[in-house]
Amino acid sequence: MPLTDTAIRNAKPGVTPKGLKTEKPYKLGDAGGLYVEVRPDGGKYWRLKYRIGGKEKRLSLGVYPEISLAKARERRDAARKLLVEGVDPSEHRKATKAAGVERAANSFEVVAREWFAKLQSTWDSSHADRIKARLERDLFPWIGGRPVAELTAQEVLTMLRRIESRGALDTAHRALGNCSAVLRYAVATGRCERDPTRDLRGALPPLKGGHFAAVTDPAKVGPLLRGIYGYQGTLPVQCALKLAPMVFVRPGELRRAKWADIDLEKAEWRFHVTKTDTGHVVPLATQAVDILRELHALTCRSEYVFPGARSNGRPMSDNAILAALRRMGIGKDEMSGHGFRAMARTILDEVLGFRPDFIEHQLAHAVRDPNGRAYNRTAHLNERRKMMQAWADWLDKQRHGADVIPLRETAA
Repeated sequence: MPLTDTAIRNAKPGVTPKGLKTEKPYKLGDAGGLYVEVRPDGGKYWRLKYRIGGKEKRLSLGVYPEISLAKARERRDAARKLLVEGVDPSEHRKATKAAGVERAANSFEVVAREWFAKLQSTWDSSHADRIKARLERDLFPWIGGRPVAELTAQEVLTMLRRIESRGALDTAHRALGNCSAVLRYAVATGRCERDPTRDLRGALPPLKGGHFAAVTDPAKVGPLLRGIYGYQGTLPVQCALKLAPMVFVRPGELRRAKWADIDLEKAEWRFHVTKTDTGHVVPLATQAVDILRELHALTCRSEYVFPGARSNGRPMSDNAILAALRRMGIGKDEMSGHGFRAMARTILDEVLGFRPDFIEHQLAHAVRDPNGRAYNRTAHLNERRKMMQAWADWLDKQRHGADVIPLRETAA
């Protein structure tokens, strides 16, 4: 039965509507998830119970009598309208508060903060920090207050030209991508009808193609590895440096590695690749297992194999390996964290003669069969185990000064 103002006004703390004494808060329910929470101190608080994404949540709607029954129902209806559009009312409120504006809920900044909150947990923390900084520095000051339904391609382009004019073309391209993602989210949640940034295709100068610096000359691998094994930093950084060429995963995947994903008895590391949204298996060579066993004694109390220097609850900084390479005198034009992937890809193919599809699988690239289906994480796993052990053995030989295997001759 719907609430009445009289029932709320007459509700007494410590006594339920049925006359039962209680020392706990009790509820007076209305409709659509709305209720009043009557507390032992006499406070009467409006709450809305709702579900989104399979989870039950609660939203505060104010205090009675400052917020009347009629006003509480208006707020309930507004929140439920957001739910119909797929928007979490709690996240929407946080976004509006963070925006610090009284504008409509459809302003670009409010919608962008909602979008960010929705996806933040799926991103690496450093990646999320970069996106948030870009939004707050390059987008919100210029288009943050504009209703998404009224935002034009020309307004977005003017903003992008401002970024481009300071020589930050890469940032301009990334800002365009972020803007488009926010507007697509706005379309999906019923705040606008289309993404106008689609009309800006080709409006920015193209980025010049580039590659991560990498050592791909077999003759230079030995000196690089001897430098790595001579590094005198902390044990986690030492071990990360030694494993980087051996497992050749993406730098972010290495530093965020978790002990729960590593089975030292099976010599396997299984994790989910965010970039391709697929599972991945890294067979661990005996050398890799030895390195991890040594490190386990130090970092086993942390969730992360390579915890941060200041906290066991966070992974190693994304700059730790790069900084170590630079301290060893290896310049940014010589080697990068991603460069170990290029090194493995080149030498496994051209020197050790492994099949390119085995290598691509181990790089966690999206490899498909002749029918267009993506191979699963265990594809060619036995062959990849042999390849990873052969690769680790080859790296050891180069580090100890063995003769470099000549490149295979290719057919003319």
